[in-house]
Amino acid sequence: MSHAFRWLRSLMFIILAYAGMAVLGLVFAPFALFSRKAARRACKLFCVWARWLARVLVGIRSEVRGTVPTGEVIIAAKHQSFLDILLIFQAVPHAKFIMKRELLWTPVIGLYAKRIGCIPVDRKKRGKAIAQLVKDVAAEFVDPGQLVIYPQGTRVSPGVRLPYKVGAALLYDGLEEPCYPAATNVGLFWPRKGIMRYPGLAVVEFLDPIAPGMPRAEFMAELEKRVETGSNALMKEAGFDLNELD
Repeated sequence: MSHAFRWLRSLMFIILAYAGMAVLGLVFAPFALFSRKAARRACKLFCVWARWLARVLVGIRSEVRGTVPTGEVIIAAKHQSFLDILLIFQAVPHAKFIMKRELLWTPVIGLYAKRIGCIPVDRKKRGKAIAQLVKDVAAEFVDPGQLVIYPQGTRVSPGVRLPYKVGAALLYDGLEEPCYPAATNVGLFWPRKGIMRYPGLAVVEFLDPIAPGMPRAEFMAELEKRVETGSNALMKEAGFDLNELD
């Protein structure tokens, strides 16, 4: 397939994916306003639509591996693109994400993020934000669910190293719940920026949980080791040499 043709198919995918988001968002909005279950249903339908469209138009197959977390747990995941969000949300029963506050003002996404229980964080007020985060999460856990946090705080391209932030450890300490690390290779096929999409098998893998009670520094070291090792293994499985990636 030529580069230009792949670019056009990638652009078509993006247009149709977001058109589907808008349609589902509008259709379900009256129900989502009063029912968290309806909001989750709409989001899961969008996950199905986007994954099917990715496979048909740009050749991205996708799968989830490992034991899918249920109950009140923390999921600390590698974040490479929007696709890992979709895979995690569709896989677990009641996902709710730690998200930057600015996303609350995004059309469709903001409404549904609030309705499914996502917890916004103001990155400009880091100290206060982290303290408030633990309080907000504890209150939100009245409604059981799987809390998803991206410990590096943002999308990270394959091969790029960014430090793991303390927020994941504070939640782990404060909530005293098991933490499931999650690895991924989705950024190889659905990059964090740009239009191009590439064919292949995109995977999110839930790894063995870290039991509550580990000292903070040990927890952070173990979390980073598991997530990075797991993600590197998935990328190697996909045939990519990490030494050649930017």
